[in-house]
Amino acid sequence: MRVEPPPGGEPVSIDLRGAQGISVGDHTVQKNTFWIALPPAVRRLLIVVLAGVLVVGSGFVAVRWIVPMFAPIYKTTFLIDAAEGDLASVTNALTTVVGNSGEHDSQSLRSFGGDCGSEDNTTQLVGFGTGNRQEIAEAARSVRQGSKATLQRGIVEAVGDFTTPMSLKAKQVNRIIVVTRHGKDACDPDDEFVQAQIRDRVAAAGLTIEFRFIGYQVLDDGERLKELTAQLKSQEPTFTNSPEELSRALAWFATIEPVLRSSQSVVNVLNPTVDKLNSASEALKNGRFDLADNALAEARDAVVDIEIKDLDGRTSSAEAVRLRDLAVRLRTLQASVIEAADALLTSARSGRNLAEPLAVYTKAADGYNAVAREMTDALTSLRAQGPGGTR
Repeated sequence: MRVEPPPGGEPVSIDLRGAQGISVGDHTVQKNTFWIALPPAVRRLLIVVLAGVLVVGSGFVAVRWIVPMFAPIYKTTFLIDAAEGDLASVTNALTTVVGNSGEHDSQSLRSFGGDCGSEDNTTQLVGFGTGNRQEIAEAARSVRQGSKATLQRGIVEAVGDFTTPMSLKAKQVNRIIVVTRHGKDACDPDDEFVQAQIRDRVAAAGLTIEFRFIGYQVLDDGERLKELTAQLKSQEPTFTNSPEELSRALAWFATIEPVLRSSQSVVNVLNPTVDKLNSASEALKNGRFDLADNALAEARDAVVDIEIKDLDGRTSSAEAVRLRDLAVRLRTLQASVIEAADALLTSARSGRNLAEPLAVYTKAADGYNAVAREMTDALTSLRAQGPGGTR
């Protein structure tokens, strides 16, 4: 620190680097910087607290921009039955399948099976998170055999996992994939009561949660499991008897069904807008500019970025890669159709001859429709490979 000298005096330098909050002189300023080493757990807690302050101080920014940016596309809980039976095949199938799941998925793992009334007859082994596929695989391999099938409590608590504090809602789908050998709860023989408890918990969650049930070597005729799925208004259970069948069914629901859903969404969003543009191009000949304006506006609003982002993270199979590529091509071709339609409308408004811009538009629309048909055929073929709902 440099201290200004008195009139006629020499400048004086004083080393205060080791000072502890000391200020010397009448016009001095001292800034002390202290580095404090914090344990990782304390640092994480501090980040959470600061995030809370950010929400309070800048809630609009956090809620409107920051939170949606980190929201997962899918949230999936794997709920596995650890009560008696071939648990090894279940965990082996899960460890393989989870490694091929979507990169943007938020996933968790829960097991059920134990003594009636015990607090640990269902346990969340891994909480929701993206990039935790290896953690789920390791946790699955450590699941211990339980005694009784506490199916009701497993499902009820799995639903509750979706509504924990600071939990981010999925942009597209919340779902629970259940693998079980049992269709009824071992601790409560009243099936209607069990079903009501589960329905009430789902309703209280305030979310749309999809269920996928895989029955593996189910001991009874499977009717109780069918009744449960009917009460939950979900798909009928898929019944499997061998480890190979179980692996295929689990892979279908965990990795292939999301590919089908996102790909179909691309078709469902883009195809109607192109159909309207085709109709509007004909109306232009009669001077119906209003129809073309409306069709163009709807086409420009047809956004499939979320679906394609989801498909970008699901490239573990040749079918997934093909459908992702087709979806990207459809989006690109739709942009070409819009551009050609815009040029056609401009020509019509100016009274110019429509032959050339109409030919350009027709070529763009034909190119889109060809790929749309290819996409539809690919979806139909892949859907036919899915598991049926019968035993």
